[in-house]
Amino acid sequence: MADSPSFGRMDIADFSVGAMLRVGIAVRRILRNAETIEESANLIVRYLYEHCVDSTTGERNCALVRFYKTHRYGSLDGDLKEFADNLLGETPAWPDMRCLVLLGTAGDEQEWNSRQASQSHRAIPLPAVSAVRAAPMIAHLIEDLGIDIDSVVSGATPTRRTNARTYDVFHVEHASGSPLIPAQDFVARHRIASVVGFGGLLRSGELYAVILFSRTPVAPSSAARFRTIALDIRSSLFLLDESKTWMTT
Repeated sequence: MADSPSFGRMDIADFSVGAMLRVGIAVRRILRNAETIEESANLIVRYLYEHCVDSTTGERNCALVRFYKTHRYGSLDGDLKEFADNLLGETPAWPDMRCLVLLGTAGDEQEWNSRQASQSHRAIPLPAVSAVRAAPMIAHLIEDLGIDIDSVVSGATPTRRTNARTYDVFHVEHASGSPLIPAQDFVARHRIASVVGFGGLLRSGELYAVILFSRTPVAPSSAARFRTIALDIRSSLFLLDESKTWMTT
C-alpha cells in the first residue's frame, strides 16, 4: 500500500498556487507505491475528501469525490457487465463498447465509500453519441476535458478535440439549477454549491476523471488550478501497468 500523505488541509474555495503545489506533491507521494489503477483511484479520492476543508467552518469541502475511468465492456467482470446490461435495457452490448467505470469513491454517506455499493454509477455504458449527450454531465465532462465523444463511443483510441494538452477541467460554478447536474435532489439535499472535474487521457488512450461535489463555492480561478493536479495524477498513473486495473480481493 502507498504511504499516507503528511500534508495539511486546504480549502478549495481559495485553491491558491501554494495549495495546488502541495496537493500535487501529496498526490505523487501517495501514488508512488500503488500497484493498480483501482488502488490509486481510492487513494486519490480519500485524500481529497479528507484534506479539502472549509477554512471558516472546518467542514469538509466535498460531500462526495469520485474517480472514473473508461473500460471496454469485454474487459469487465461479470458483476460490472450485469450492472451495465441493466442500464442498457434492450440495447445489446458488444466487447469494444466503452463503459465509464467507477474505480474510487469517498463521501459523507456510508454507501458512497464503496464502488460495489453504488446503485446507479458503477459502470455507465456509452453505447452511442446520442446516449452520451442524453447524460449532460457526462457529455460536458468529456468535451470540457477536450476529448471527442465520437471517438470514445466508437471504441477507437479517444482523440483530442483540439491540439492542446491531454488533460483539463470541467467546472460547474453554480450547481443548483444547472442543467448539467440533473440530480438536483442530490444537489439540494447535500448542499452542493459547485462541481469540479479534472482528468484526461492515459497512456492506453482511456479516459480518467476525478469529480468533486463541493459544498463550498469554487470560483473559475480555483477550478482552473486543478489542471495541474490532473497532470500530476496522469503522470503517476503512466507508471502503472494498465492491464492491472483491479485490486485483488
